[in-house]
Amino acid sequence: MQYDLYVITSSELSRGRETLEVVQAALAGGATIIQLREKNWPARKLVEVGREIRKLTKEAGAGFIVNDRLDIALALEADGVHIGQEDLPVDVARRLLGPGKILGVSVGSVEEAKEAVAQGADYLGVGSIFATASKTDAGPPVGVELIRQIKKEVNVPVVGIGGINLSNAAQVIEAGADGVAVISAVVSAEDIKSAARSLLKIVQTTKAKLY
Repeated sequence: MQYDLYVITSSELSRGRETLEVVQAALAGGATIIQLREKNWPARKLVEVGREIRKLTKEAGAGFIVNDRLDIALALEADGVHIGQEDLPVDVARRLLGPGKILGVSVGSVEEAKEAVAQGADYLGVGSIFATASKTDAGPPVGVELIRQIKKEVNVPVVGIGGINLSNAAQVIEAGADGVAVISAVVSAEDIKSAARSLLKIVQTTKAKLY
């Protein structure tokens, strides 16, 4: 799984555009992972739209992750599921998900990171790195230093999330993140494809300088 540019859907922030239209444009711009995150959708809509996203991501060679809903992730044969600290315990999610599927976990401290990996997390979403209005439950920003600290303690990919945009994405990668996860920086952009492409370029050029 390539974590470079991890785009999370949000119908509330996509300026009236359909989720599939947003996903298509993000993939055209080079998004390497799409996460279906629609907290207010009923299960049927998640499945109906999710089926189409599964097709689009397969065609693009990108990963497909479902937020929170392990049942939906399994129903859609998604690549995996992403859970937060208030969702299913990590070890339970790991068991239900089974082998061969990816389990991502949101963490906000070194302790949470170590615990998540010990219980079977395949990658970590660390944040909120910067202040963000996209996630109401994001909590105060933790800054890029936390990525450095977590990378010293775990051996799974780490993705920075929260308030990341063209002006600060390089800092996140320089701190050791394997990629950036964004909502509004892509889904709220006037030109989604161009926004995704520009972010991906920053991530890849920063990585190239470092490695």
